Amino acid sequence: MERRSRMLAVSALLLLVTAYLGLQAAFGAPAAAATPMATEQNTTNETASVLEQHAGNTLIGIQSYGDAYEGRAIEVTPNGEVIWEYEPDNSRVFDVEMLENGNILASVATKRPSSACPEEFAEGGCVHNRVVELDYETKEEVWNHSWYDVFVHNHEVHDADRLPNGETAIIDMGNNRAFTVDQQGDITWEWHAREHLGEGTEFDQQYDSPEYTGPEKDWTHMNDIDLLQNGNFQMSIRNFDVVIEVNRTTKDVVSVVGTPGEHDQLYEQHNPMRLNGTVLVADSENDRVVEYDVESGEKVWEYSQGILWPRDADRLENGNTLIVDTFNNRVIELNTEGEVVWQYGGIQMPYAADRLGGPEEGGVDATGENLTSKVEGDGVEKQVGTYVAWARFVFPGWVSFEEFAAATLGAVLSLVLVFDLALFGVARLR
Repeated sequence: MERRSRMLAVSALLLLVTAYLGLQAAFGAPAAAATPMATEQNTTNETASVLEQHAGNTLIGIQSYGDAYEGRAIEVTPNGEVIWEYEPDNSRVFDVEMLENGNILASVATKRPSSACPEEFAEGGCVHNRVVELDYETKEEVWNHSWYDVFVHNHEVHDADRLPNGETAIIDMGNNRAFTVDQQGDITWEWHAREHLGEGTEFDQQYDSPEYTGPEKDWTHMNDIDLLQNGNFQMSIRNFDVVIEVNRTTKDVVSVVGTPGEHDQLYEQHNPMRLNGTVLVADSENDRVVEYDVESGEKVWEYSQGILWPRDADRLENGNTLIVDTFNNRVIELNTEGEVVWQYGGIQMPYAADRLGGPEEGGVDATGENLTSKVEGDGVEKQVGTYVAWARFVFPGWVSFEEFAAATLGAVLSLVLVFDLALFGVARLR
């Protein structure tokens, strides 16, 4: 009798959990939303530049989870209104930026079936990497540069930067290279990691580079390139845990932040932003944003409260910091005291964000301002949050901590019920 009562109670609770998950599946998809912004917005007039007309808005590149390839780019106002959206078919969108002419430059990786791939890449499909310039109003491509690569994962184009001379700098992780291309599609400059970071190079002798793993093994995972004010290029070499500066003329590595394998410094970082003598880095695997003095290597600022796998961080002109909090599906803005004063959430795996009207490089650094660091330890709540974040690669986007906990409870209840049913059956056979 006791077993039957327990089975009835477990069944009733399991029914409630199932009903809750069913309702969440039907109505629980997170809605994109923003909290009010606590900063002044730039005023505009008829003579203002195109970028100033968009000042205060935020441009966001959204990757999407798992194998979905439902990426997009959006422009949102401070109150969370989406006023522009770009949704390429079967694609992921990574870095996006607004050009001076008001067009959008986007790094897009499109998943192609075998029938649409070059012969050498045809088996199992391929990725069509595209850097596209879009007319803002029509969203039509007015310029693009593209190439195919054999794998979809870890071979996608993550970043491109339009240069003052009209050329475009592109990072190409699949081929471990960076290059510039002109408007006619001709490559005007090229830099190969094996020649400057690989075995026998000065970098290797000083830092002991990770061993080259072959052309299709994601050796460097180069994911960001920026033109610095001195004319050099800054690159993020994610799998080396370093941000490097490369002399554009000699192609030599002239400065390094981080050390391969020293994960207390950087750990598989994304989207560094060079400031005035410092570099602000989304230190992804360390679940923090960190700022280092480039010359001394000293850490001057850090933030890690409540963020999971950040992949972009920009210092704004007012000293605030814009962070892409990827695994929490949001973009947040911190004030100088480290308080969240604005956020936009409900987006699936955002990659990059730009506050329009501000500088791409240079600006306020923590050594010249009273910026407050806030550091969070690896507590149970943070670990659970990490598990929930990774679960989004398997479960639908509406699954948050509550749904994940309910699903776990449902699985436990199901096991208890199966166990009781088995014991009940054995008892009856006796």
